[in-house]
Amino acid sequence: MKLTVFGATGGIGQEIVRQALEAGHEVTAVVRDPARLPVTGERLEVFRADLGDSAAVRPAVAGRDAVLSGLGARRRADAGAGAATRLTRTVLDAMEAEGVRRLLVVSAAPVGPEPEGAGLLDRAVRGAVSAVLKDVYTDLRAMEAELARSATDWTAVRPPRLQDKPLTGRYRTVIGGFPPKGRFAGRADVAHAMLAMTEDAGTVKQGVGVAY
Repeated sequence: MKLTVFGATGGIGQEIVRQALEAGHEVTAVVRDPARLPVTGERLEVFRADLGDSAAVRPAVAGRDAVLSGLGARRRADAGAGAATRLTRTVLDAMEAEGVRRLLVVSAAPVGPEPEGAGLLDRAVRGAVSAVLKDVYTDLRAMEAELARSATDWTAVRPPRLQDKPLTGRYRTVIGGFPPKGRFAGRADVAHAMLAMTEDAGTVKQGVGVAY
């Protein structure tokens, strides 16, 4: 497939690029600073762009089979409030202008419903995290609302606390919900799940929980 990856210099984004290349896909990695992308490959195109202008990124999505975004929300002061929503809107505008439909984005577990049978501890942890990261999750909910209003075949992938660990391929996914007692997910496995969902029609226009 021909894939475009936004947020390609981030933890999940780099893993998407690396794993997609290893699987034989053609990848366009959209970055602000190419020096921050350590991944290389014959089928990799590095596309430098500022995501403030949808017209500037249209060439990066034109003719692609799917777009994957590891942009997510930001807590950095320089990112500004609502960064995930704003950046995703740029991607959506570019995709809709080019007639590209498949989009997968990284969201977060607390944006979706509680897992079935969640115990007192899980609910307490979820509530505490949501309170601390209130602005982040407000941004991600607004981002998902933008997806729902779009004409794209979107999927919002919702991991819990992220870890840097090698790819295992052993994780659980729940369409429209979240795996019970799923408290962690490795960035490499989230990327693996996103690539697997790219051609999964059952995940279209759905939030999908991913966790160990």
